[in-house]
Amino acid sequence: TTRPELLAACVALVAHPDDARYRPLVGTTVRTPLFGVDVPVHAHALADPEKGSGIAMVCTFGDLTDVTWWRELKLATRTIVGRHGRLEPVHFGAPGWETADAGRAQRHYDELAGLTVRQAQRRIVELLGESGDLVGQPRHVTHPVKFYEKGERPLEIVSSRQWYVKTVSMRERLLELGRELDWHPGFMRQRFESWVDGLTGDWDISRQRFFGIPFPVWYRLDVEGRPEESSPLFAAEHDLPVDPSVDVPAGYTADQRDVPGGFTGDPDVMDTWATSSLTPQIAGGWEDDPDLFSRVFPMDLRPQAHEIIRTWLFSSIVRSELEHGCLPWRAAAISGWILDPDRKKMSKSKGNVVVPNALLDVHGTDAVRYWACSARLGVDTVFDEQQMKIGRRLAIKVLQATKFAISRLEEAAAPGGAVANTTDSGAKPGRSDTVPTGADQWGDRTCHPVDAAMLARLASVVVEATEAFEAFEHARALERTEQFFWSFCDDYLELVKGRAYGASPGSTSARAACERALDVLLRLFAPFLPFATEEAWSWWHDGSVHSATWPSFDDLEPDATAQPEMLDVLAEVLREVRRAKTVAKRSMRWPVERIEVRAPTSVLALVEHGRDDLADATNAMVIDLIAHEGEVGVTVVLGDG
Repeated sequence: TTRPELLAACVALVAHPDDARYRPLVGTTVRTPLFGVDVPVHAHALADPEKGSGIAMVCTFGDLTDVTWWRELKLATRTIVGRHGRLEPVHFGAPGWETADAGRAQRHYDELAGLTVRQAQRRIVELLGESGDLVGQPRHVTHPVKFYEKGERPLEIVSSRQWYVKTVSMRERLLELGRELDWHPGFMRQRFESWVDGLTGDWDISRQRFFGIPFPVWYRLDVEGRPEESSPLFAAEHDLPVDPSVDVPAGYTADQRDVPGGFTGDPDVMDTWATSSLTPQIAGGWEDDPDLFSRVFPMDLRPQAHEIIRTWLFSSIVRSELEHGCLPWRAAAISGWILDPDRKKMSKSKGNVVVPNALLDVHGTDAVRYWACSARLGVDTVFDEQQMKIGRRLAIKVLQATKFAISRLEEAAAPGGAVANTTDSGAKPGRSDTVPTGADQWGDRTCHPVDAAMLARLASVVVEATEAFEAFEHARALERTEQFFWSFCDDYLELVKGRAYGASPGSTSARAACERALDVLLRLFAPFLPFATEEAWSWWHDGSVHSATWPSFDDLEPDATAQPEMLDVLAEVLREVRRAKTVAKRSMRWPVERIEVRAPTSVLALVEHGRDDLADATNAMVIDLIAHEGEVGVTVVLGDG
C-alpha cells in the first residue's frame, strides 16, 4: 500500500477476479495487523494484478478508487482522517470498530491520533516494524495523486453527513424527460443521457462554506452537547424562510442555543446548483405571482454551455420534475466554450480571459455581438478580434446603406422631383416627414426586372433566415443575411444608384426596391446588430425595430416571374469591369469604351434586362452581347479618359 497510515480505516481487501493467487481468499476474511480487525476479501475488476502485491487494501478513503469499491461492494465506513488533516480519536470495541483485541488496537491507535497524515505514515511504519508485521522495507514510489487547484498538499477524502436529493431512483424518468426536451444541437442529448446512465450516487446538495442559502434545520444537543443528527428539527412551512443561525426552533428559547440539552443550527449551506436549479421558477414568479407563473412556466428555452449539462441542466430538470412533474423548459440551446488564440478554454483560473469592457470601447457593442453571434451552437469558438472588426465594418455599412436609401426616398418626395439634400457622407440624417415609409407607399411600382430579381432573392433569404432561427441556427441566419447584404451594397446599389435619380418609372422602381430591401434587412439584422439597426430604423420609422414584426416572404411581394439569377450574371460583369480598372490603376468612374459579354442566349437575355444599369454603373459606351455556348466570358476595353 502507499497509504499505511490508513490501516486502521481498512474495510476490505480487493483482488482481480482473474488473479489465481488470491482467488481462494475471495469470500473469506483476513485480520489487519496492529488493530486485529477482520475484513472481507472481494474480487473486483479495478484491482490491478501488476501493481505491488496485486491485492489492494480498501480504506475509507485513500483515493477515489476506494470510494468506488466502498460504494459498489457496499462496504463499512471507518473514518480516521478529520477535516484538519489529522487522525481523529476513535474507540476500538465501539459499534463499527469491532476488533479481536480492543486494548491492543487502542494502544496502537493512540500512538497515531492527533498526528498529521504525513506524521502518521512514518509512525505506523515504525509500529509495524516493532510488532514484526512489516514485510520488507518501505521504498519511494511515484504515483498520481489529487491536489487542490492552488494547494501544495494532496487532497484527503473525509466523511461527513450531507443532505441529498434522491436521483438514482429517478433514472428512468430523467431519461424520459431528456428525450422530451428539444436539444440544440441534438447530439448534446447524449451527454445528458451518459451522465444519467452513469449515476452512482444521489445528488449532494449541501456544502460546508461560509456563505450560501442555509438549511431550515436544527438539531437537539445531548447532555454532552453533541448534536442528535439522526432526528433533525425542521422549520414549519409557514415559518419559511428561516436562518437556523439566528432563528430558534419551536419549543426552545434563544438562550438554549449551543448548550447541552439545547439545540444548534445546521451549519451547512446549499450547493450552488441546489438554488440555481430553481432559476425558471424564480424568474417566473413561483409562489409570488401565480398568474405570471401560469403563463410563463414551463419556459421556452434554457441557453447554457455544454460543461454544465451534468450540473445546471440536470439539477433544473430534477427540481422541476419533483415540484411540477414536467420539464422546466421546452428546448435547450447548448453552446461551446470560448477558446484563446492557442485554442485553450478561457477561464479565470488559467489567467487567459479577456475582459469585454475594453473590447466594447474599441470595437463597439454591435461588433462584439456580431462575433458572438457567428458562433454555432455546440461548437467551441476562438476569440478573434478580427471578426469584431468585420462586425464593426458591417454595422457602419448598414448605416451608410440606409443613408443612401433615405436620400433617394427624400428625392422622390421633394416638390418637382428635386433632391431634398438633408444628408451627406459624413452627417447623421435627421428624421424627415417627407420620407415615405412602408411597402404600401409604393404599391406595385417595383416594375424593373433588376429590382424584381433583387427582391425575389431577398425573399428567399428571409425564408432561409427564418428557417435557420426556427432550427436554433442563428449563425446560419446571420451568415445568409450578411452574404446577401454585401452583394446588395457592392453590386445592386452600384447598378441602380444612377437610375434611382429622377422621376421615371424605372427610378420609382429602384427607390421602392431600395426601401423595401432596407426595411427588411434592418429587421433581419436587428438580433445581431441591435444598436446600428435601431439607429438606422429611427431615421425613417416610428417605434423600435425590435418591436417590429419579423419579416416575411409576403413583405417583399416578389414577382412570380422574377429571375434572381440575373443578379449573379450582372454582378459577374460588374466585377470584371472593376478588375480591369484596378489592374490599369484607373478610378471606378473611368470611361469604358466597350464591354463584350459572351454567353448562352438564355444568359444574355438576363444581361439585356440590366444593360442600361450596367452601362451607367461602369460608365460604358457600348455593351455587346454575343451568343456563345459555354462559360460566360467578359472582355473590357477601357476608354482614353
